[in-house]
Amino acid sequence: MANPSNPLIVQSDRTLLLDVHSPLAEECRNALIPFAELISSPEHLHTYQLTPLSLWNAASADFSAKDAVAVLDQFARYDVPASVKIWIEETASRFGMLRLVPCAPKEEDGKIIDRLYLVAGNQRVYKEINASSVAKKYLSPAVYEETENSVVQLTEDEKKYCFTLLLVDRGTVKQSLLELNWPVKDDVPLAKGEYLEISLKTETAEGKKFDIRDYQKKSADALLGDGGPGTGFGTIVLPCGAGKTVVGMEIMSRLKTKTLILTTNISAVHQWIDELLEKTNLTSQDIAEYTGEEKTIKSVTVATYQILTWRPDKVGPYPHFDLFRKNNWGLVIYDEVHMLPAPVFRVVAEVQAINRVGLTATLVREDGKEGHVFSLVGPKRYDVPWKELEKSKWIASAECIEVRLNFQQEKELDYAVATLREKYRIASENPVKNQIVKDIVEKFSQDKILVIGQYLEQLNILAELLDAPIITGKTKTADRDKIYDDFRNGKIRVLVVSKVANFAINLPDASLAIQVSGTFGSRQEEAQRLGRILRPKERKSRFFTLITRNTVEEEFGSNRQKFLAEQGYAYRIIRWENSESLNELDEELPPEWS
Repeated sequence: MANPSNPLIVQSDRTLLLDVHSPLAEECRNALIPFAELISSPEHLHTYQLTPLSLWNAASADFSAKDAVAVLDQFARYDVPASVKIWIEETASRFGMLRLVPCAPKEEDGKIIDRLYLVAGNQRVYKEINASSVAKKYLSPAVYEETENSVVQLTEDEKKYCFTLLLVDRGTVKQSLLELNWPVKDDVPLAKGEYLEISLKTETAEGKKFDIRDYQKKSADALLGDGGPGTGFGTIVLPCGAGKTVVGMEIMSRLKTKTLILTTNISAVHQWIDELLEKTNLTSQDIAEYTGEEKTIKSVTVATYQILTWRPDKVGPYPHFDLFRKNNWGLVIYDEVHMLPAPVFRVVAEVQAINRVGLTATLVREDGKEGHVFSLVGPKRYDVPWKELEKSKWIASAECIEVRLNFQQEKELDYAVATLREKYRIASENPVKNQIVKDIVEKFSQDKILVIGQYLEQLNILAELLDAPIITGKTKTADRDKIYDDFRNGKIRVLVVSKVANFAINLPDASLAIQVSGTFGSRQEEAQRLGRILRPKERKSRFFTLITRNTVEEEFGSNRQKFLAEQGYAYRIIRWENSESLNELDEELPPEWS
């Protein structure tokens, strides 16, 4: 029955239109997060899409098709099309129709061959898989045999319809079947790595009380489950500033095993090591750094993605992939898993027998390989709306402001005759932005400010204009760490940073960010840059984006806004004419922060 006050219009093409002006819009948005993907976010109607991967991620987190249909029925303005309900039920039901379970090894030519069963839920599924290219390459029809090590319960139908595959093909088969729209539920028990005594402190070295937050415990619970088959691997989605590193350490303390941690850059490596030393009983004798600068391996080893993907020539092997293979790890942590380089997926496909967790603020990948994360690292196990954590004061309250500006006249002519790529750079490096940055820095004199951009020439100009230090990819690690420390300690109020600061950097006191240029509409980048100012603090955070009006930058900017809209953040738009244009911004703290 139609309910005009409801915010959601469900269409037969499986798109969902959310009326943002409805009183129930925010509640509806939070209810959609587990199972729908935001596609566009203009001023009045936000468009979501139901996809197979969004439903399978939901199913893996125990959010069923019935739950999804109930959300649509609750918030729909008009009756939900029957075809959509049927599609949700049929698509979600695919998750679990194919399962990987243990199989006894066999001897062949004097060698022991480790194998697995791939079991199908019924004859129809079995025949479809048997006719696929995956079966021809990796699978052999089999008769299921119960053994004393059979810890996974199968139905009678599943026992009839089985394949075997080599253990080494486990990840590749999961990845290949997902491309055929068949997600595989991996119910093979994980191997235990070498024991490591690790526990969390209750008090930091500075004497501050240290407690695990409720949602951090729930994240670890969701990943580890009861420790049985099908648990111990997956992806956890939490905002920047919500303590994903602490979640990783909580999982380490529960599993108590040798751990490999992979992250985005050397500064993030050092940050992980500092956190481990501060918040766990581990000492420097237990922790090693494996980077371009130092290559040691200990019970806990923290490495960069860059060192793993380095090779002496473009067609040769990756010599550092052996870091995965030659150590008895019991846990691999993929920090910022949405940044996992494509070459690493090859070796990740092999690392399927141990506990693994991906940590991220967003599952969006610019290369479209979200399915690789799902099948190889693991499905989403836990997600929480950013605004929910903001209300609980676990992350800072934030205001997002887009400042739209014009070109100088001579730049308009350059822009008009440029190629598309040149147009983006000309708009991004609009010299008018320099004055606006200076005005913002002067107006918000009580804030600790990050100026973030893409182009080094532009950033160097701004650093000189603001008399501020700058960090780029060329900054030496020791210099970079010192500048970050000076910013944290209050010796520096304004810091200019390139995209190297997008990921895994903890700058807890930053309260204002000015984004002067970015990566062609990257939602992933927007999430990380906003996250730089979301650490809890006694001050509202502000996130400025400078956009040149009537250019491709405006178009790309709208794509980046999708992420903010998805999390419930509204954009305030200011048309900049001169320094007085910023006067409409109220610098007073809102009542809830006073």
